[in-house]
Amino acid sequence: MRLDGKVALITGAANAVPGEMMGLGGATAWLFAREGASVVIADINQKEGQRSVAALREDGHNALFVKLDVSSEPGWQAVVKATVAEFGRLDVLVNNAGVGILATVEETTVELWDAHMDTHAKGAFLGSKHAIPHMRKQGGGSIVNISSIHGLTGSPTLAAYHAAKGAVRIFTKAAAIQYAKENIRVNSVHPGYVMTPMTEPGFSIPEVMKAVMSRIPLARLGTPDEIANAILYLASDESSYVTGSELVVDGGVIAQ
Repeated sequence: MRLDGKVALITGAANAVPGEMMGLGGATAWLFAREGASVVIADINQKEGQRSVAALREDGHNALFVKLDVSSEPGWQAVVKATVAEFGRLDVLVNNAGVGILATVEETTVELWDAHMDTHAKGAFLGSKHAIPHMRKQGGGSIVNISSIHGLTGSPTLAAYHAAKGAVRIFTKAAAIQYAKENIRVNSVHPGYVMTPMTEPGFSIPEVMKAVMSRIPLARLGTPDEIANAILYLASDESSYVTGSELVVDGGVIAQ
């Protein structure tokens, strides 16, 4: 029970129905719940989010769904308010909501650029901004921002995604320094190639999968559960001396 009594808010966690492919947020929601946390799933996908919360509750866990567009400040104010109203506190925030569309610099439209920045960078900023006051009241908390190995390296096909995930990485460090004295820890997780509902369409293309596999020293894709375990470590008190760090979980890709 590594999160016993804690309340965790996870964005982009709508795909969390057992027996179906889960995203990183969905796998994290189940792991957190099994470790004793009350879980709030915040996602723009209301239908799947409600199905996921129903499954968590049926399994005996405390769970709540709140619809959220992570680029909306009023939306963030509402979801944090609902979390505290339902469970009385907020201990852990996982900024996981994401979007990823292949496009080079010249192929990237302003709209596509803004969509990546709004979802990743603005979402992490707004979530942190509105979670921190509640964490302060209770003497601390943990914010885990999901970046990517693409927030550390470049690639031939993603421009806006790299920029947005890079912004999440450095925002994490700024927030970590600013709130360390209040025992609010802020860290980033950098997943490598993982099979999720978002990545499945690309990985189903044989040429794409061949190129991806050629880059992974461990010679396989990661799983959402493997990323969730890293997030759990940073969310729990086991990482009480860790802030401003970047935890890479990528099968060895960026070690090359």
